[in-house]
Amino acid sequence: MTSSSLESAPWWRDAVIYQVYPRSFADGDGDGIGDLPGITSRLPKLAELGVDAVWLSPFYPSPQNDAGYDVSDYRDVEPIFGTLADADTMIATAHDLGLRVVVDVVPNHTSSEHAWFRAALAAAPGSPERARFHFRDGRGEAGELPPNNWASVFGGRAWTRVTEADGSPGQWYLHLFDSTQPDLNWDNPEVHDEFEDTLRFWLDRGVDGFRIDVAHAMVKAPGLPDWSADDRPMQGTAEITDDRRPPMWDQEGVHAIYRRWRAVTDSYDGDRMLVAEAWVTPYERLARYTRPDELHQAFNFDHCVAPWLPKEQQEVITTSLAGSEAVGAPTTWVLSNHDVVRHASRLGFPPATRGLGGIGPRDEQPDAELGLRRARAATLLMLSLPGSAYLWQGEELGLPEHTTLPDDVRQDPAWHRTSGEQVGRDGCRVPIPWEADAPSYGFGPGDASWLPQPPVWAELARDRQEGVDGSTLETYRAALRLRREHGLGRGSLRWLDERCGDGSLGLRNGDVTVLVTFDGEPQELPAGAEVLLTSGPLDADGRVPSDTTVWLRTP
Repeated sequence: MTSSSLESAPWWRDAVIYQVYPRSFADGDGDGIGDLPGITSRLPKLAELGVDAVWLSPFYPSPQNDAGYDVSDYRDVEPIFGTLADADTMIATAHDLGLRVVVDVVPNHTSSEHAWFRAALAAAPGSPERARFHFRDGRGEAGELPPNNWASVFGGRAWTRVTEADGSPGQWYLHLFDSTQPDLNWDNPEVHDEFEDTLRFWLDRGVDGFRIDVAHAMVKAPGLPDWSADDRPMQGTAEITDDRRPPMWDQEGVHAIYRRWRAVTDSYDGDRMLVAEAWVTPYERLARYTRPDELHQAFNFDHCVAPWLPKEQQEVITTSLAGSEAVGAPTTWVLSNHDVVRHASRLGFPPATRGLGGIGPRDEQPDAELGLRRARAATLLMLSLPGSAYLWQGEELGLPEHTTLPDDVRQDPAWHRTSGEQVGRDGCRVPIPWEADAPSYGFGPGDASWLPQPPVWAELARDRQEGVDGSTLETYRAALRLRREHGLGRGSLRWLDERCGDGSLGLRNGDVTVLVTFDGEPQELPAGAEVLLTSGPLDADGRVPSDTTVWLRTP
């Protein structure tokens, strides 16, 4: 893009978007569960942080079997979170503060409490009501076996058998996730129409965009064939290639859906946007979701999972930028979210030894000091790159994963469906701390907290870090200010070959030079360089120690 076109480019091309998990951000009424009034009350703090937009995980009516990703009504608000009027107030307040608002849409599955699914259970096999979902007769002499061998992402099989109205064992329905989350049948035109109406409902209320949950799963391969390559469907791994692609992920039909959705958002003023949660590899295939007539962004999970090693970081950044540039889209960086271990803990292990799955009290524990140092360095690297970036609530405080949650408080369906084999995602979802000496660390007006908060939350609370030079909060605030001032999100990257050695990386974006050290000897700063920001202190000789990122202005 030319400099003039960059100046007029839509907001989402370089936006820093802050993810809010409504249950765990701020509790306005003291019941221990976060809510929309609580979120609204804390929005000024996000404006002060310097983000451009807020993305909210689902707050729709739901039995909360999967923390709101089991939606029973896409056009209302779950009472534990508030009302539609509260949502309108939150959106208006955000806009008054200069913040855009992105909300979740969950199109792969509904809740089993959704009116459509209740109607399907009451209807006969072959009925229009069942055609909205994937109901199938079972295999075996009496239909006692599931229709295929697919497994649920949350553990166990991906099919549940229903009891028919006459009390007899009946058909099976597909659920790639929990049994309370039946998959919708996107071959049915009614499903298309329903979700386009849902998009318009929230666009009419002023939202600026949508994050699409499991955006690569809505269309399944014709005939729902067995998938025998693994015991369970894999997402976002190197094992998935174009000639070995599971029939439940990344099917070609999803692209037609997103062309229709893009037409909906394009019909509204204000550069409304769509971002995909799509665990798709290789990156060139993910980039196809962001072609000019499809979605605006897709989360870059290849970067999220890349080991903290210089060669691997350089390779994934280079590949990502090239793949996005080929379709004219921005690269969308992310290091943590509500589904993965917080990077302040994930990076507290030796590189390439720890995946994204949860950490429990019986697991090896991360090195907290090392993890935070690397997390701050990784964040400054991420925020120096061209494109858009997403922050997960609390990472600006340096929050680690809660790795010692008691078993009896866990709520993630993956924990329950696997009998504890999968620890689940509760550890990254614990309500965040605002005030060190307040009940529930300022999460709400009382002590109630739907998941227990660890004692370390006191020293990491926001009020303990405000105005403290070098704190994680102030480092984030400075990085976001400098990122905007220097136009890093709309810049271009050039690797500094003389700085890309075994233990470091160097790059230049506009007038900012970025030096990143990993494990190795301290690095000398370029002669005459002005230090703009560091992720951690330099050593006594002014050199850059290991696991540190420095932003510089060089002659």
